[in-house]
Amino acid sequence: MSRNLRIIHCLRAPVGGLFRHVVDLALEQVKLGHEVGVIYDHSNVGEQAAQQIERLHQACQLGVRGVKMSRILHVYDISAYRAVARFAYEKQVQILHGHGAKGGAYARLAAHSFSGKSKPPFGFYTPHGGSLHYSPNSLSGRIFLGLEKYLAKKTNGLIFESAYSAKLYKQVVAGGFCPVRVIHNGLRHEDFIPASPKPEAADFLFIGELRHLKGVDLLLEALYRLTKRWPHVRLAIVGDGPDMKRFKDLSTNLNLEKNVTFYGRLPARQAFELGNAIVIPSRSESFPYIVLEAGAAQLPLIATNVGGIREITAGTTIQLIRADNVEALNQQMAAFLTEPASFQAKAGELVQMIAQKFTVDMMASQITDFYLSILKR
Repeated sequence: MSRNLRIIHCLRAPVGGLFRHVVDLALEQVKLGHEVGVIYDHSNVGEQAAQQIERLHQACQLGVRGVKMSRILHVYDISAYRAVARFAYEKQVQILHGHGAKGGAYARLAAHSFSGKSKPPFGFYTPHGGSLHYSPNSLSGRIFLGLEKYLAKKTNGLIFESAYSAKLYKQVVAGGFCPVRVIHNGLRHEDFIPASPKPEAADFLFIGELRHLKGVDLLLEALYRLTKRWPHVRLAIVGDGPDMKRFKDLSTNLNLEKNVTFYGRLPARQAFELGNAIVIPSRSESFPYIVLEAGAAQLPLIATNVGGIREITAGTTIQLIRADNVEALNQQMAAFLTEPASFQAKAGELVQMIAQKFTVDMMASQITDFYLSILKR
């Protein structure tokens, strides 16, 4: 069998770590000699995403298509699924790889629609967290996890970016329907440039989506406690999201206006100049790119022990803290202010582990080899 594949990646929102993963994977697969296409939701594309989409346009032989996709269940889902199936039919692809809950649903349904036809495409799925974050006992959880269970039977291969996600999927969705691989996210060579915080950089830096799941409220509460001992301690918050107003209001109510600056969205490398240590106070995570990126940039790390973060820090002396615990977060931040050199030394350990285990060429090669192993069956 030829190792030259025709692949379409399907995702909804071109934002965050999921989008970075797709961009890196698609471009690396092009370098490996495969023909690649991408289909995504064009309804909310920011300036940074537009630049990455242009890179894909220039590199992807099968093209890049933007269609209307809805975040929630909507009539648009029918037209989006049909657009994915039409794209796959026109390009005669062998692989439809869906990313995230919506991208995964469209890709697998589209692949399944070719059943009975000659050489139908194979449907692969990488959850990237998504539906797995819902409680099975909630109404939303019953709906979305029920859909995941239905789609599991239409999946040719599952790819998880962390062992944590693979275990969680098996617990809340299903197991045994198809082959599974855990293939960690990877970084590019240029990600391993050490960060250079500005002289006026804040003590702490948060980068991520501003929503409850990311624990920004916990970070603000911990910072408030620090001000009792260090009145001029500062925090830079980079990102946007549905709870931005809530967090700004909390900052005001805690009298932290002089201690906290909200910067909005910025590229990670630019954001790394704004703080001397990065804090990941998340209540839940999958396998966060920002931990990899900050580690590669040798920024001292304070993070909760959730999701796949422990898979990134394994082999180092970094101590992750309990999630949803303001006091534990406060103590770790106070320790950094007291003895920053020890945190910097641990950052040196982390960058070495990341360079050995988490590179984009390893990621792309392993994913493509997994496609081929399924096709050979």
